Amino acid sequence: MIIDTHTHIFVEQFDRDREEVVRRAKAEGVEKFLLPNIDAGSISALKNTVAAFPGEMFPMMGLHPTSVKENYKEELTAIEKELSEGKYYGIGEIGMDYYWDTAFASEQQKVFRIQLNWAKETGLPVSIHIRNAFDEVLKIVEEEQDGRLKGVFHCFTGTYEQALQAIDLNMWLGIGGVVTFKNGKIDTFLNRIDIKHIVVETDAPWLTPAPFRGKRNEPAYLKYIIEKLARIYHTTSGEIACLTSHNAMDIFGELP
Repeated sequence: MIIDTHTHIFVEQFDRDREEVVRRAKAEGVEKFLLPNIDAGSISALKNTVAAFPGEMFPMMGLHPTSVKENYKEELTAIEKELSEGKYYGIGEIGMDYYWDTAFASEQQKVFRIQLNWAKETGLPVSIHIRNAFDEVLKIVEEEQDGRLKGVFHCFTGTYEQALQAIDLNMWLGIGGVVTFKNGKIDTFLNRIDIKHIVVETDAPWLTPAPFRGKRNEPAYLKYIIEKLARIYHTTSGEIACLTSHNAMDIFGELP
């Protein structure tokens, strides 16, 4: 069994062929899909997708940093209400993103801390988005870590030193399509990181791995990420699939 620990298969890019996409993924051994929410506007599509594929889709609930705007309080209220009423397997996708816009940087930090505290209160793991804000995220997680936080640094693109910091903070590294990029860089040091600290993900429909860069990503393409990791760790794709799925269940539970 392979677990895609981060896929947005509920978004509109999959509206015309979602069933076929899931079928192709299952043909490649992907049997479980963790779905991180984006904002209040995506909740309905997220829940509909979970309902359409019982026992296969496992939702998370959170507010994505790029959705933190002037109305962030209203967004958080809607997210918190849904979290209290539904069955969720993580707090996500949360974090900080300074790539697109820094106008709401202070709000992003505040919202990130609030959601980290939700994770501590509920005992749920976190799925953390980071772009151009590694040092800031690491600092906040370190300050908030009281032994109750665990989760994934989604789409890890940091340095070896930052990887060690994340692991020391009880976080796993989410490895996706970037590991297949010629300029991805993380493939140069991943073999120095014990595989027990790694999970695999697609972030579909984004971050498509080679050889399909430029096209829509989908969970079936997890095979190319796993194959790359097998070469990095000098083992088989089956071993990588087994170990990373075990790691995912250590974080998110058995995913019934």
